[in-house]
Amino acid sequence: MMNKRTILIALIALLCIGQGSAKLRFGVKAGLNLDNIKFSNVADNFNTDNKCGFTAGGMREYIAPAIGIGFDLSLMYTHMNADVQNDANTGVINKNYLEIPLNLKYKIGIPLVSKIIQPMVFTGPTMALKLDKSTFQDIRTKTVQMGWNLGLGFELFKHLQISGGYTFGINNVVKYVKAIGNNTNLSDNIKVKNNYWTVTAAILFK
Repeated sequence: MMNKRTILIALIALLCIGQGSAKLRFGVKAGLNLDNIKFSNVADNFNTDNKCGFTAGGMREYIAPAIGIGFDLSLMYTHMNADVQNDANTGVINKNYLEIPLNLKYKIGIPLVSKIIQPMVFTGPTMALKLDKSTFQDIRTKTVQMGWNLGLGFELFKHLQISGGYTFGINNVVKYVKAIGNNTNLSDNIKVKNNYWTVTAAILFK
């Protein structure tokens, strides 16, 4: 698997090339997120306290003329907050990520008002690369977390996009769960999905 630095360089290059094309637009995006970690097959002694985080980065958008269908690719620094506690310890299991969402997008053209406001819907996969270690050593998560985005929003005056969506966690993100009283790894029996809400604002330049 390519390391984080290789992925980062490749994505920065993809976001930056082709700026002179009329079909491609570059933008900056920022917003807030709310973690919604889901445990299954886990003992009652594990509890989560999901908190608000933030996200910021750059995006590249392509929309096919006339039909309003295209895609956007983003490179985001994402900070998530989720405290976990058991009978013995408390700590953070998610913190800083390099998040790479790729969304299929459809902009709904409405006669007479589409130059002022244009609704849109989007869906697609996202990959988050963990940049640091958890402080809660009783649960350790994987470096790569996969999800699927589903959301909607609107574009104002062809430049400002406001959107909100929900990311469904796809893979089991836990790789180690410590049993109370010993160092036994319980991860084979416990499933943890990292789900989260995100609201963002983006400014796009032609």
